[in-house]
Amino acid sequence: AEGFSSSRDAITDEDLLRVSEQLYKADHNKARPTDIAINPQYQASPDETGDQEDRSPQPLYRYVNEELFSRPTYASFIKLLDNYQRATGREEDVTAEELREQDNFLKEVMKTELMKKLFAFLHKKNRYGSEQEFVADLKEMWFGLYSRGDGEQDSSGFEHVFSGRAFTGGRGGTGQRRAGRLIPGSRLCLGEVKKGKVSGFHNWIRFYLLEKQGIVNYFSHNFNGPWDTYPDVLGLQFSWDGFYKEVGSAFIGSSPEFEFGLYTLCFIARPGRACHLSLGGYSLSIQTYTWTKTTYGNGKKYIATAYVISS
Repeated sequence: AEGFSSSRDAITDEDLLRVSEQLYKADHNKARPTDIAINPQYQASPDETGDQEDRSPQPLYRYVNEELFSRPTYASFIKLLDNYQRATGREEDVTAEELREQDNFLKEVMKTELMKKLFAFLHKKNRYGSEQEFVADLKEMWFGLYSRGDGEQDSSGFEHVFSGRAFTGGRGGTGQRRAGRLIPGSRLCLGEVKKGKVSGFHNWIRFYLLEKQGIVNYFSHNFNGPWDTYPDVLGLQFSWDGFYKEVGSAFIGSSPEFEFGLYTLCFIARPGRACHLSLGGYSLSIQTYTWTKTTYGNGKKYIATAYVISS
């Protein structure tokens, strides 16, 4: 790996399989089978994922026990979801309150056994000298702003993967768009939209909250993970106000710290490549990409995106 000359610092494929199993077992905040009921309905073939045809008349989520959302990591995660502009090319105005929400989320996830195990692993591999250094880097790599537009600081890894924008139909547009019009002042976000299609947006909590409000329309799934419990994985087709997502992979029922931790592990260990993991005895891969146009610190890269490979 860049910057590490000793073979003992290398993160091997075997290391990734071992530590990912440890993180999987440490996800104590994940949903129980009684907490979520999903209705996947139609499974699309590879030739059908681009059809933009709604083959599932019912919502994906039949039931979610929203008591989950009162747990500290869930509650602090949900508070972050409305902190972003919805139009690309618009400078993010990060308020003091939003910075506190970022810090609070990082504080809460670092209390969990899962994130403590992740830090211990990375510390042993000489990636970080202290937990304080690790948290500071998490804040930069996930929440640091860069430009996906015309030079404005308008995006971040966290926004793209977990939250994003609800409307990118033009400069200056605000509010939620529904039935061809904007609803002023609304703060509902989705993934980013590029060339009429949704990109990013890989989080089950976000999907559930927007589907519940009638903003997301589930079409079908093309991939269903091997698990009979949570977290599970689905590859989804869905639309949002006319914008289509051909394949949107997502963990279902995992805690915020589980996704945050796995994506972080893979971004550090295998940036820009498939990262092969083992979860509950099953193989799974995560793809991350670095943002290459700008850096922070001593040439470190921001997260551009991270998602489960659902094929």
